[in-house]
Amino acid sequence: MKINTYLDSTYLKTPAQSGLSEEETLETVFNLAKEAIENDIFAVMIRPDYVKQMRVFLSEKNSNVVIGTVIGFHEGTYSIEHKLAEATKAIEDGVDELDFVINYEAYKNGELELVKKEFVECTKLCLDNGKIAKWIIEIAALTDEQIADITKKISTWAEENFKTEDLVKIFVKSSTGFFKTEGGKPNGATVEGIKIMLANAGKLPVKAAGGVRTPEEAENMIEMGVKRIGTSSALALIKNEEVSGGY
Repeated sequence: MKINTYLDSTYLKTPAQSGLSEEETLETVFNLAKEAIENDIFAVMIRPDYVKQMRVFLSEKNSNVVIGTVIGFHEGTYSIEHKLAEATKAIEDGVDELDFVINYEAYKNGELELVKKEFVECTKLCLDNGKIAKWIIEIAALTDEQIADITKKISTWAEENFKTEDLVKIFVKSSTGFFKTEGGKPNGATVEGIKIMLANAGKLPVKAAGGVRTPEEAENMIEMGVKRIGTSSALALIKNEEVSGGY
């Protein structure tokens, strides 16, 4: 199985989080892109600050590597207006796909109208501009019942508000990779969590993000039905090298 074409090669640390300078971070991001070009990796997933430079870089290389970014990252609690502004800027800078962190805290508090409103408005912005929208539900912060429920709600809202042919452009995604868990529990995609998402996503594709450590695990996720895999170890997965830590 050629897993390359399913991979979103990811680097989402800020300079403050990594201890790198702005220049070193940009170099890391460009190296990610070079790896993607050389190894036929589908996409690079980066912070919004670097989208504009990445678009120039990939254009100069005549590359079809897709540029993805994150919106409302990583807590998801930003206002709808903030997310829309951040997404609009990323679209103007040349992004292809936008991975929004849904306001899962608002969801857990029962503020469903707020969550629905942000989903509909942000997704509409993406579709109106020919972009892919992915919605991170942060499964490590939810119970199995909540994973099933919010996935089903996103699917329902999508079918109610958008054309059937556009549903393939609206993903449900498992994780940010930044959620702090206790007791060594995984903070990324798990087989159990992905099964629940797949069972409730309806016509929407599912992205498994974080925690995929081996080519066998990646192939298993794909065979289960996921359409994309987010990982900070894309090259290691392709080359069947040991992955330790990371996203």
